[in-house]
Amino acid sequence: MPDTAAPTRLTAVRPPVPEGQTLTLTINGVDRAVTMPPWTTLLDALRQHLDLTGTKKGCDHGQCGACTVLVDGKRINACLTLAVMQQGRAITTIEGLASGADLHPLQQAFIDHDAFQCGYCTPGQICSAIGLMNEGTARTPDEIRELMSGNICRCGAYPNIVDAIRTVMAAQAGGEQQP
Repeated sequence: MPDTAAPTRLTAVRPPVPEGQTLTLTINGVDRAVTMPPWTTLLDALRQHLDLTGTKKGCDHGQCGACTVLVDGKRINACLTLAVMQQGRAITTIEGLASGADLHPLQQAFIDHDAFQCGYCTPGQICSAIGLMNEGTARTPDEIRELMSGNICRCGAYPNIVDAIRTVMAAQAGGEQQP
């Protein structure tokens, strides 16, 4: 005989949502303890939880490069990684590049070469360029352009950005900038 009783509703049992997880991030040489949900991106941790707003939120999909920071000297898009994944690593943002009043050579080169207009992409461009120089693979302007192609400048300051990078690369190599 078939069961004619009214069907019962199944209620999904959901695990509790964590309110926050405390982690320690090493940012610009300083250990910073912060409590946030475990799904917080590094970008949102920097901007919303640590008040380091130099790193910009552009597309939030890893396509524009505005959020580029350095992790252990390598450039990454902060919008594509979770903050919890960066514990134990050295994170460097645009705020950590200058030494007191002395700008990082690349920051100064951006000023000297007028390598920005609106300035929104500049922090990501500079961090990406430092990562590019750390990689040591770019030798020509075409290679610089190719390896910087993940950083978009809507103002079109690309030639000046490449010139600024080349100037610093040449100074580090102890030589003149090559055409």
